[in-house]
Amino acid sequence: MTSKTAGSTPPDDLTPQQPGSPAVNKVTADDITESLKAGFSDFLARPVMSGFFGLFYAVFGILFVWCLFWLGKIWMVIPAAIGFPLVAPFAAAGLYEMSRRLQKGESFGWSEILTVMAKQRKREMGWLAFVTLFILWVWFYQFRTLLVIILKDSSFSDLDGFLNTVFFTSEGWIFLAFGTCVGAFLSAVLFSVTVVAMPMLLDREVDFISAMLTSIRVVYENPVVMLVWAAIIIVTMLLSLVPAFLGLIFTLPILGHTTWHLYQRAVTPEEG
Repeated sequence: MTSKTAGSTPPDDLTPQQPGSPAVNKVTADDITESLKAGFSDFLARPVMSGFFGLFYAVFGILFVWCLFWLGKIWMVIPAAIGFPLVAPFAAAGLYEMSRRLQKGESFGWSEILTVMAKQRKREMGWLAFVTLFILWVWFYQFRTLLVIILKDSSFSDLDGFLNTVFFTSEGWIFLAFGTCVGAFLSAVLFSVTVVAMPMLLDREVDFISAMLTSIRVVYENPVVMLVWAAIIIVTMLLSLVPAFLGLIFTLPILGHTTWHLYQRAVTPEEG
């Protein structure tokens, strides 16, 4: 089973660009719908291989949270659970390659996909990984800073005590308000610089700065549509965390495949 995605739009839909930079298309809600259909089609084409990436990500999340409990870092559980989806694009790198090959009608197996993923360490994706991890570090740091400043007089030794402090005290509400605003800003920044940059780096020989700038242009030229796509990702990922992260086995692959097809619609293909 293969999936087909429109890769270009009429010239009138192209935004101005710098010489040598990719042309950015106008995307609509229909593009998200069609991309979701294509992503689901890719998942059904290789459900075991696609599900492997979701399972790997889910197991990593379970172990990460378990380590926080084991280390007694109760306060980190909430920011870890909320910030965990921010690094999902890296777990989806293999999914992008699968969709690329399915779109071209190429046959492939485990070795081809895993080999392609291993080769990414020699390309510009490593630098984008550094940017993502840095923003994730800022995410944890701001959470810890607000915790100390706002909840400095509060004490909690377990998760229940932490949740009671955050949700049922006036200091906790202030903490949530500031934390939500800062977190939303960091999430918006990370989403803007990575939404098409990840698949673009896998698809083309381009530096990570150009990929990030292209990603920002896509968001800037299509703010409403990309906001809807961001909301779909956030809600889906957070709901997937509820059943002990196991929902990610299905949702991560579908979102990963969909991201590839949305990238194909948002950025015009290279000539030739």
